[in-house]
Amino acid sequence: MPLEEEVAAHYAGLERTRLILDALRAAGKDPDDLSVDDLAPVGEFHIRGREATVEFGLALGLSAGQHVLDVGSGIGGASRYFAQAHGVRVTGIDLTAEYCRLATHFARSTGLADRLDYRHGSALAMPFEDRSFDAAYTQHVAMNIADKPALYGEIARVLKPGAVFGIYDVLQGPGGEVIYPTPWANDGSTSFLATPDELRRLLETAGLRIESWRDTTAAGRGFFETVLARIAESGPPPLGLHLLLPDFRPRAENMLRGLAEDRLAVIQIVCRKS
Repeated sequence: MPLEEEVAAHYAGLERTRLILDALRAAGKDPDDLSVDDLAPVGEFHIRGREATVEFGLALGLSAGQHVLDVGSGIGGASRYFAQAHGVRVTGIDLTAEYCRLATHFARSTGLADRLDYRHGSALAMPFEDRSFDAAYTQHVAMNIADKPALYGEIARVLKPGAVFGIYDVLQGPGGEVIYPTPWANDGSTSFLATPDELRRLLETAGLRIESWRDTTAAGRGFFETVLARIAESGPPPLGLHLLLPDFRPRAENMLRGLAEDRLAVIQIVCRKS
């Protein structure tokens, strides 16, 4: 199976759509009439969820009227928040068709369909014109992409000169090999973590000048400690990332160990296109 198909298969599964919609109904929510906050526990598929999204948006300096690209948009959690909180228009692209369909549904159900658009496609060959976007970001996406020069080259291509680009991602730490399974991969065949030094070189080569580099590994470790403690005490919450990930608990345990042992690092970067 080609790599991109294998990655998409890891995240896909119509059963997950049903689980999310059923969980919303069980929580007394109408899947066709939702707030952005209703979806935050399951929609923001990255470490520290909404808390990290809020910090990221402020770091990017998003402003009303901008056209922003979300590379690896998932079911649209961050894009919905940015559209509502910052007044931007967001176009998302994701390798998993089911995620794009669900994100489109939630854009309508939250009243944001006029500001959100989702495309099914590859981040390595995006269907956008050169210099199309005022800003772009990725959240926990590059871990599944082997050809990182192509990824960052494509992002630079579609950004206007001077546009901001943000990364919130997991990197390879100095403490040893990754312990699988993780949220993004069952094994090393679809996992491609860059080291901090490698990522710096990749961004510079693509013409993306680093303006800030923030290590959030300690906060990520605290996040998994809290999540696992709650699961041990009372089981998974009605709405949570376990609805998107089979075997969420062992994956979260491996993440906590990886962060605690410096096998993994979590970083937030802000760049500027030259």
